[in-house]
Amino acid sequence: MSDPVPAIAEAAATGETAALFADIRKVYGVSVVNLIWRHLATIDGALAYVWGAVRPLYVDGTVAREAESLRAGLAIPAAPEVPRCVLEAAGLGAEARDAIARVMAAYDRTNAMALLALSAARARLAGQGGFPWQPGEEEPPPEASLVLPPLLDLAAMAPDTAALVTTLNRMGSDRTDPVLASMWRNLAHWPAFLALSWPVLAPLDADGRLERAIAGGLALARSRAAVLPRVAKVPPLDPALVPQVDAALATFTGDAIARMLIITRVLRAAFGPALR
Repeated sequence: MSDPVPAIAEAAATGETAALFADIRKVYGVSVVNLIWRHLATIDGALAYVWGAVRPLYVDGTVAREAESLRAGLAIPAAPEVPRCVLEAAGLGAEARDAIARVMAAYDRTNAMALLALSAARARLAGQGGFPWQPGEEEPPPEASLVLPPLLDLAAMAPDTAALVTTLNRMGSDRTDPVLASMWRNLAHWPAFLALSWPVLAPLDADGRLERAIAGGLALARSRAAVLPRVAKVPPLDPALVPQVDAALATFTGDAIARMLIITRVLRAAFGPALR
């Protein structure tokens, strides 16, 4: 499997990296490690530093609570609700619909949290941030784990499916070569669903509603992240690597994560009732 940016594949991780990946999966309650974490693992010390800076905020429920508020505050452009008969006519039976719903639920959960946590990590790198973190008295119960299908490499997809994935991935981005969001690679197991997603998203992309919603969501996340608590003790990071780590966080928060947070919300609103 290849990744759109340098990344450590989960199956190839060893030692501390494998242990950190396992911890991320456990804390997130999702069966895969998001691309940003696998990319940070390619930079010496970056994965341990960034995860160490935000993990306590995940574990004590701070990030989950802020993510819930972030999702509630997003201005999501409206799209027509797709009836179940459309999915069934496209050959998407109950098993497929359940798996698709699980994929989107997983990214809806993790993207909102990651956007906040990684924006807070950027603030920390810049010497900014909120008040000192104090651990809560009790850890919240972990969320139910969501098992996702394997990520498909573009080369493993039928040509038309790969072209559709890259087309969908450009929606909402002002970059000529945006980071390929992992959710599309998960959903590529069901090309019919990708095909039905295009007419939902295309009008919102064409008239700028998608881009405006993404910009608004990113601004809201950054304002909330600026006041998140700062964890006092984190693994040291070589100062010479700070620009590289900050650039990686900026790329993902400013493009892929913010973009897919809004797109996932749009798709869940349009398809959600039909997927249940």
